[in-house]
Amino acid sequence: MFLALTALAATLFAADLKKDIPFSSPGGLPLLLDASIPSGNGPHPAVIIVHGGGFVRGDKQTFVPPLFPPLTEAGFAWFSINYRLAPTHQFPAPIEDLKAAFEFVVKNAKEYNIDPKRIAIMGESAGGTIVAYYGATVKGKLRPRAVVDFYGVTDWEFHRDEKEELSKDAQSWLGMTPLKTASAINFIRKDMPPYLFIHGTKDAQVPFPHSPRMCSAMRLAGAVCEVYTIEGGGHGVGGWEKEPAFQTYKKKMVEWLRETMR
Repeated sequence: MFLALTALAATLFAADLKKDIPFSSPGGLPLLLDASIPSGNGPHPAVIIVHGGGFVRGDKQTFVPPLFPPLTEAGFAWFSINYRLAPTHQFPAPIEDLKAAFEFVVKNAKEYNIDPKRIAIMGESAGGTIVAYYGATVKGKLRPRAVVDFYGVTDWEFHRDEKEELSKDAQSWLGMTPLKTASAINFIRKDMPPYLFIHGTKDAQVPFPHSPRMCSAMRLAGAVCEVYTIEGGGHGVGGWEKEPAFQTYKKKMVEWLRETMR
């Protein structure tokens, strides 16, 4: 019986991983993504994942791998993307790259057996900042169905005040961009997609209040959001892997996405 159940689970959760797929080439720079496509009948809901790294480091397979298994096991397709990094590429380059990835996924929805009307975006740290901004500013056919922001910066003025000064990484990405212009909190509107904010209370890099402040402002505007708090959690889902109590976000993330994108 155990072997039969194991085989059934493997069948249900099977996915085809395709790596290094080019989706855009801004200025001749090739940008790649990895795609995990569930087996079985579709079309499947999909999640575009944006890695962290302070806007200056990382790629589609760094910082975010803890997010892959729960999405795969829940039957979601996912696309983990690269984007242009600072200091060579400043704001809003990564937002443009996420938009290009979204457009690529929609255009190729039939090939990847996904539902183009059920595409969420998800990011952690710098990636959370990027998806929060994208969800607040992009409308029309490239509007995501849902946004999951793991401890992203939502208000750069508040962040500067809380941290006393911006980090060198943040400065290298923002360049001469006014802080208000790069802050998702300044673009809130009623017709935004629903947001799930996931944030640790002991985050020393992006203060926890970023998430509830953004969510409160969204609710005032008539938009939908929720904050899922990781009590005692620091910065980074990788670090959360060491503490079972911090990993409750995985179940919440999957349940929220299923409910929001049904």
